[in-house]
Amino acid sequence: MNIVKYPSQAQWAALMQRAATVNNDARAVVADIIANVRQHGDEALREYASRFDRITLADIKVSAFEFEEAEALVSQELKDSIAQAKSNIEAFHAAQRMQEIEVETMPGVVCRQRAVPITSVGLYIPGGNSPLFSTVLMLAVPAKIAGCRNIVMCTPAGRDGKVHPAILYTAALCGVDEVYKVGGAQAVAAMACGTETVKRVSKIFGPGNRWVMEAKMQVSSAGVAIDMPAGPSEVMIIADASAQAAHVASDFLSQAEHGPDSQSILLTTSEALAEQLPEVTEELLNQLPRREMMEKSLSHSHVIVLHDDEEMMRFANEYAPEHLIINHASADALALEVENAGSVFLGPYSPESAGDYASGTNHTLPTSGYATAYSGVNLDSFTKKITFQQLSREGIESLAQSVMTMAEAEDLMAHRIAVAVRVGKK
Repeated sequence: MNIVKYPSQAQWAALMQRAATVNNDARAVVADIIANVRQHGDEALREYASRFDRITLADIKVSAFEFEEAEALVSQELKDSIAQAKSNIEAFHAAQRMQEIEVETMPGVVCRQRAVPITSVGLYIPGGNSPLFSTVLMLAVPAKIAGCRNIVMCTPAGRDGKVHPAILYTAALCGVDEVYKVGGAQAVAAMACGTETVKRVSKIFGPGNRWVMEAKMQVSSAGVAIDMPAGPSEVMIIADASAQAAHVASDFLSQAEHGPDSQSILLTTSEALAEQLPEVTEELLNQLPRREMMEKSLSHSHVIVLHDDEEMMRFANEYAPEHLIINHASADALALEVENAGSVFLGPYSPESAGDYASGTNHTLPTSGYATAYSGVNLDSFTKKITFQQLSREGIESLAQSVMTMAEAEDLMAHRIAVAVRVGKK
């Protein structure tokens, strides 16, 4: 684990470098996948399932029998846990419903704004290292609350050709209409282009590896919206001398098990904590599976000692982390200084795990510094804001001169005429 003490401003950019990058070769590969799926549909999906997943994909769509089978395989304890998480996520996202806005900007001119659900959405659920049924909750619950009529989902099947039962159970519980056994960049392509089996959608949601993120970015320039760029996961921890090393180490490790490209960074003013962290992390790591993968993640993680709280907050806002944990005696005060972050966890008893599963906030968040401009998934992500205006005779007469003058100044004379004919002017 890399420990850096009091780096100069000139060193910050290198320390903020993410582990995963997409090179031009990867862009070309993803572009070829999208083109192949667009041209050959289901045939291309079966080809990629054989090549990448080593399975023969007979049926791309999950059958009713497979849903029933999955429901029977999930333990009651897990069902109860999923139910509690679903309830909290529903409560938090339902509170985000927007009330219709109506404003009379001047006599006879009424403007309104209304949130309208996106009709058709596609959810991508990674398979890879873990069956992320929690992501089904994070995406399908707000989609349903928003009122999206068609909700489809892509997720890779295992070597047995089946989707993990917890994913299918959660999808059924949350009202997902159809589930397809497709993963990777080809899943994004299928939802963006449509195939004989996979329905084309208007917006694609969900995290993934660098290939999935690249596919989302490419289809977003071809008429399909995406929630945000969401690639390999990351956490930044701000801690002072009051933080327990075991808490910080466990947060590092829970991030590391997302995948080898994940990144953890500790910012601290405590040299003692910085020096203690590697040993405590090693002790906890010895108790866990997936050591090899987690060591790869830890190899490009950093422990950075800075001079004061102001410097830590400035570094954090420049990095713009997906997850920001503030394990600090003045956590509430520092929270007011957060400008760029996907989701923030305050105090010693708020691990990232709580938000990943069941606190109620959404865990689908912007990565790779995109938190400078993007929000995490929320109810608004599944809606469009449509504006309406209605002008009376009095209203158009009041606005006529301003509109006609402005239209003339832009040399758009048909715009002027559209007003003039309504108010009897030449």
